[in-house]
Amino acid sequence: MAGEFAGMQPGIILLREGTDTSQGKGQLISNINACQAISDTIRTTLGPRGMDKMIVNQHGQTTISNDGATIMKLLDVVHPAARTLVDIARSQDSEVGDGTTSVVMLACSFMKEAKPYIEEGVHPQTIIRAYRQGAAFALAQIKELSVKIDKGDKAELRSLLERCAATTLSSKLVAAQKGYFSKLVVDAVLTLDELLPLNMIGMKKVQGGALEESELVDGVAFKKAFSYAGFEMQPKRYDNPTIALLNIELELKKERDNAEVRVDNVEAYQAIVDAEWDILYEKLQFIVDSGAKVVLSKLPIGDVATQFFADRDIFCAGRVPEDDLQRTIAACGGAVQTSVAKLTPDVLGSCKLFEERQVGGERYNFFKGCPAARTCTIILRGGAEQFIEETERSLHDAIMIVRRAIKNDAVVAGGGAIEMELSKRLREYAREIEGKQQLIISAFAKALEVIPRQLCDNAGFDATNILNKLRQKHASGEVWFGVDVFEEDIADNFIKTVWEPAIVKINAITAAAEACCIVLSVDETVANPKSKIAGTEAQNGGHPGLAMAPGGGPMGGGSMPQR
Repeated sequence: MAGEFAGMQPGIILLREGTDTSQGKGQLISNINACQAISDTIRTTLGPRGMDKMIVNQHGQTTISNDGATIMKLLDVVHPAARTLVDIARSQDSEVGDGTTSVVMLACSFMKEAKPYIEEGVHPQTIIRAYRQGAAFALAQIKELSVKIDKGDKAELRSLLERCAATTLSSKLVAAQKGYFSKLVVDAVLTLDELLPLNMIGMKKVQGGALEESELVDGVAFKKAFSYAGFEMQPKRYDNPTIALLNIELELKKERDNAEVRVDNVEAYQAIVDAEWDILYEKLQFIVDSGAKVVLSKLPIGDVATQFFADRDIFCAGRVPEDDLQRTIAACGGAVQTSVAKLTPDVLGSCKLFEERQVGGERYNFFKGCPAARTCTIILRGGAEQFIEETERSLHDAIMIVRRAIKNDAVVAGGGAIEMELSKRLREYAREIEGKQQLIISAFAKALEVIPRQLCDNAGFDATNILNKLRQKHASGEVWFGVDVFEEDIADNFIKTVWEPAIVKINAITAAAEACCIVLSVDETVANPKSKIAGTEAQNGGHPGLAMAPGGGPMGGGSMPQR
């Protein structure tokens, strides 16, 4: 017997039972296939002829959108490799605002082109090295090809910004009104100061009316807060008012829980009641004496205070949302006060015009001509709630693009033009390289063609025919020829003013190449088993500490304690 087991090695258990381990070529292919499934989901949303997706979450809330970042965020992706694509879509959205669908499609296309080489046994690090080399060359070519715009010419700069905004909006749900909204977005961004702070552009949604009834307010606007009786007696318009910004509750305060006050006569009780009223009236009189004509507070303003202010021609609003109050402070000046004892002019805000007026079925407070900071508010109108929300997402993308175009004044032609030109130049560059990397950089070049190909597919065109025409044009030196989805042909998209900031393409290619390299560099996945000790299993004896030994008693040799 001793000789029988002499050559056997004892089994080594390294990981917990139930741990899932996958490694090698099969694991790499599996990760690529998972990412391809994500790409197949969102690829139909690309371009002016892209379709929308309806996503219903676990609470039954419905979202209709063709924005790549929104769709990726709402998809409940559980595959660890595919979650990389969610991350790059979010980074593209926060950094640039547009190109979120493109960045996911490029990353998946890079992986798809690398897949045959992995199946044939090419080492992933060889592919990663070639892809990084190809991406660096592509970025250098974008910087060389991009067209700089003279910021000194205000009219030319405005025209550029409107065209960039229109290009972004052309693939959104509001494409039919892109002319109106592109002007509105540019006006909004140009009202800001040099830092272009995004939080200085407020967006308010009011259901009802047509999209064209959306308006840009040069200042702060927010929905009228809850108000008590006496509110209608207050004035609704002031010229050059001073504004008090408070974090004080202007109503009779209730006693704290379990508070007890013992009195033995009516006069003592009346003195306590009178003291409460005196405290409130003293606060209100301090505000009146400060000269403020508009009083805003984060906390409630009661019915007594509302009537008190109305009798003295002062407007008040309580329960003002935090973000609206902060924008009012940044725009009108002043500071939030937690006491009314020292309401001096330096802590009060001001504006040229305050008014309250009806917008659809809601009443809004408007502060215009704000001296402290340049700010604006976009009031969106529309029918269905989902439609207004998608309009808000579309305008957010356009605002981000306009901000980027101001900061980075280089543009390229969209519609697949820059991708086709980069593909051509990468193929020429690959011929100068020897070894396996020549083939892989050529595959990288082919992967870039996914953008014009998908634009054709989504518009119902013959993609092979259109791409052949584009290759011929780019080979003859026509740099800016791309897909014309409106004429079912190709066109010089620079002349057609289909413009995008160069930073959008730089970010997209960088993020897509990095995401692809991350997925390709993973050769093993170890998934630890989920704990089964929670809930009823532990109560029913499922806890490891209650495991039974072979003899029937608990593990450890002792006996169960007896009552």
